[in-house]
Amino acid sequence: MEFTLLFLPLLASIISGFFGKFIGDRNSEIITSIFVSISALLSLILFYQVIANGYVNNVVIATWINSGTLDVNWSIKVDALSSVMLVVVTLVSSLVHIYSIGYMSHDPHKPRFMAYLSLFTFAMLTLVTSDNFLQLFFGWEGVGLCSYFLIGFWYKKDSANAAAIKAFVVNRVGDFGFALGIFLIFYLFGTVNYSEVFDQIPQIVDKELLFLGIHINAIDLICILLFIGAMGKSAQILLHTWLPDAMEGPTPVSALIHAATMVTAGVFLIVRCSPIFEYSPLTLNIITVVGMTTAFFAATVALVQTDIKKIIAYSTCSQLGYMFFAAGVGAYNVAMFHLFTHAFFKALLFLGSGSVIHSFKDEQDINQMGAVYKKLPYTWILMIIGTLALTGFPFLSGFYSKDAIIEFAYLRGNTVGYYAAGVGIFTALLTSIYSWRLIFKTFHGTYNNKKLKIDEMHESPMVMLIPLIVLAIGAIFAGFLFKDLFIGHENHFWGESIKFLNPLSTDHPPLWIILITPILVFLSIPIAYYLFVKNKELPNQIAQSNRPLYNFLVNKWYFDELYDIIFIQSSKKIGLFFWKIIDIKIIDKFGPDGLSLLIKNLSLRASKFQSGFIYQYAFMILIGLSALLTFLILH
Repeated sequence: MEFTLLFLPLLASIISGFFGKFIGDRNSEIITSIFVSISALLSLILFYQVIANGYVNNVVIATWINSGTLDVNWSIKVDALSSVMLVVVTLVSSLVHIYSIGYMSHDPHKPRFMAYLSLFTFAMLTLVTSDNFLQLFFGWEGVGLCSYFLIGFWYKKDSANAAAIKAFVVNRVGDFGFALGIFLIFYLFGTVNYSEVFDQIPQIVDKELLFLGIHINAIDLICILLFIGAMGKSAQILLHTWLPDAMEGPTPVSALIHAATMVTAGVFLIVRCSPIFEYSPLTLNIITVVGMTTAFFAATVALVQTDIKKIIAYSTCSQLGYMFFAAGVGAYNVAMFHLFTHAFFKALLFLGSGSVIHSFKDEQDINQMGAVYKKLPYTWILMIIGTLALTGFPFLSGFYSKDAIIEFAYLRGNTVGYYAAGVGIFTALLTSIYSWRLIFKTFHGTYNNKKLKIDEMHESPMVMLIPLIVLAIGAIFAGFLFKDLFIGHENHFWGESIKFLNPLSTDHPPLWIILITPILVFLSIPIAYYLFVKNKELPNQIAQSNRPLYNFLVNKWYFDELYDIIFIQSSKKIGLFFWKIIDIKIIDKFGPDGLSLLIKNLSLRASKFQSGFIYQYAFMILIGLSALLTFLILH
């Protein structure tokens, strides 16, 4: 079953990619959707077996590399952690495949698109089912490659090509750190298999290494390098700039890759390596600080964005920050719980925004929308469900997982934990405001689109709405149904897949911590309604009176401009210096245009004497002899 689950998406990708033009667009869509849906069904069966029977297995597909002490198998590791990821990846992927049949109906390259989606699914499944760091890295790079393909799918758009390259390059920065971490693990332990590495970790707790001239604890260095990889893939602050630009890809791509699956690979890596991170309090504190900073940063930027997809992209960035600071305070199971619930409501919001964009004939600016809730009633209701879940409205999925993160951060009891809880509460308020801003400006108020008459608006087809309905069910019930399983005090669901060096606190947080977030969420709805429907001039007045802050947020904290100055412009200047000074004025001047040219010219002139006439040869001998005699006489 495990083998079938893993390789069906690969088979679907091969059929659609290589034989799509022979079997036709519709058959490509049907085959890929069916194959990935079968994988989703098998994942649910496996998940049930893990819950009911504590099923754990490691299916060795083949011996991959066997050289010296390096012994790596291609395996399918099934435990609690991988079973959760299998459900998330295959379920969301199957719904996105089905949704894409409607969304991409006018695209001339449907088989290629479906092949890329299925190939991505295979790479992500490879990543989450690995039992060693090398197979994990293969899947890690595979999802990065598929992300590049899918972001730049509409390759005739310059902006799509630029976004694809940006995502690829920024991820390479993180992946370089990740690769160094894997090399260091092999250097220290002589193996890259999880179980063997984790067993040896306690033996090197006090080992120090000299790295870049600095003495650093070996475990701290491993964890920091692994975390750099996670930062790149999960778009944490400093390595986040690629994620908003990735919205240039088709909306189903955003829902699958940049909301539910690939961007959560970093969180998965941290949780999978909890037996290492538990021995590095320094790195856990760094993760907490980076996570809470990302959560706050992305929420502030989302407040002023006007592109419907970029608002949700920054929301994803912010929610990933929540997952990271949950892992940073040691609540790995809570991080996974939020990853699980977030996949449903964020995929719902992305696909819902795709439905809006589809109805508005590819318009993405929320200022060009409004007053269409009667024309798009199903999309409107479903996006409200996603928004309620995202903001942590009581008894929806986000309420259980996001509040749990804040509570566990507070119960950590240290300074970083208190800061993380405070930032988490304030970010929850910002999340609620920008989320309702999106809903009110998109569906309420006045109709602002000049290109499209409101009478021309129509609801999306059922093939697009059905996946939204399934995701909405998950957004409503996933938190309530699985909270005790994932984060309950008495369960043993996670087993050996997550290591807690010190058990999480079982204390009840103060009542105010429990109540403050739901209260803020309730209050934000009428505030957002007043600001963005009733008194639409007030936000403009606030922006005008705080112009420097507004520009700071609109320009995304100037990260792109800063990177342009530090990296792009400096790289261009170095390149131009080597080209115009080193290459042209030195190498070319003394090489092809200098000595080489002189020798070439002399050779051409000398060759003219090779005429075959004896009297010319005699004349040359005479000149040579005269020159030799003159030289000897003078010396």
